[in-house]
Amino acid sequence: MIRVLLVDDQPLIRAGLRMLCAAEDDLEVVGEAGDGREAVTLAERLAPDVVVMDLRMPGVDGISATSRILASRPATRVLVLTTFGDDDHLYPALTAGACGFLLKDAPPADLLEGIRRAAAGDSAFSRDVLRRLVDRAMSSRVPRPKNDNLTGRERAVLDLVGEGLSNAEIAERLHIGVTTVKTHITALMTKTNSPNRVRLALYAHEAG
Repeated sequence: MIRVLLVDDQPLIRAGLRMLCAAEDDLEVVGEAGDGREAVTLAERLAPDVVVMDLRMPGVDGISATSRILASRPATRVLVLTTFGDDDHLYPALTAGACGFLLKDAPPADLLEGIRRAAAGDSAFSRDVLRRLVDRAMSSRVPRPKNDNLTGRERAVLDLVGEGLSNAEIAERLHIGVTTVKTHITALMTKTNSPNRVRLALYAHEAG
């Protein structure tokens, strides 16, 4: 079971998210919080696998709550679910350590997939958001990095990470195991000095 903590200042939104998760056999909502301060307290007490985090809330906002939660529980995954998809919200959320960023007008299936991807250690960004990140990186006109130390299989995995595919999707595409994909991604992060999967995806596009 994936243990989920829901954080949103609107009770109606939380109720809808709880019902959505309750219909899934592998998801368990272990708690709800109406603001960032309560989220930090509940995350410490309930040890959720994934926190679905709103950003704009009274008192402690979602970005501050994300930083505090990950400071004490670095294994917890924080998936942002917000109405605001502009850069002023996206980049601070990533800096705080969020592993994903979804908008509230996304289809319910995207949220469920995002929770599962987050719990599995994948990034859970919508492809539109990932494309914006890539476009911003490309617009900086940084010279393309070169890395001749990658194996053929690592290059294939890197290409698919750049396309925004999950570990499971990469495994299916390349006909290898998910564990093998994770091993390749770990090696790629080391060889490219990428601290996280998003940076690795940007590297893939910068490298052409």
